[in-house]
Amino acid sequence: GPMGLLQPIADGVKLFIKEPIRPATSSQTLFLLTPTLAFTLAMIIWTPLPMPISLSDMNLGILFVLALSSLTVYSILGSGWASNSKYALIGALRAVAQTISYEVTLALILLCSILLSGNFTLQNFSITQESIWLLIPIWPMAMMWYISTLAETNRAPFDLTEGESELVSGFNVEYAGGPFALFFLAEYANILMMNTISSIIFLGSAAMMFLPFTTMS
Repeated sequence: GPMGLLQPIADGVKLFIKEPIRPATSSQTLFLLTPTLAFTLAMIIWTPLPMPISLSDMNLGILFVLALSSLTVYSILGSGWASNSKYALIGALRAVAQTISYEVTLALILLCSILLSGNFTLQNFSITQESIWLLIPIWPMAMMWYISTLAETNRAPFDLTEGESELVSGFNVEYAGGPFALFFLAEYANILMMNTISSIIFLGSAAMMFLPFTTMS
């Protein structure tokens, strides 16, 4: 393709047309259910995000995002257990421990920003930041948030689950083809979602762009 732009699409198609190999000793139903759960949760989390109009106008949008992002732990744990492989299980336990640990930090930082915003709706952050971005008054929180999002989305230097030399790629070691692709689609959807939330909370979303949707709620 032009400048290699079609390469990711070709990779995705290649993975989905490959035969999904399942270990004979694995829990067949759970083995296929967990990647589907991971991808479904990654998609549902986007519903309250104002971009600039949200799919669902929720009063407690931030709590909804927090609740769903903590549910992704179950898909990781389920996939590690269903694979019936000690490497997958150890990788899953490490990933779960890391995700749960940094979830607490994310929640506390969010609560501090909610105190300044005065509301649990994500649209309200745009109105709050019309005069100044929240990044400026609470920059230490923003730094901690950035580190926590790296840990939450398994990026370097927190990519313990993908430490290939140690644990053969982590909890998804037994996955191939379509289910494997679903896990990675979910992972990259979560990375985009975290970046979107970061810009909504700390960078005023569309407030500085003078778009017509600035004060919509």
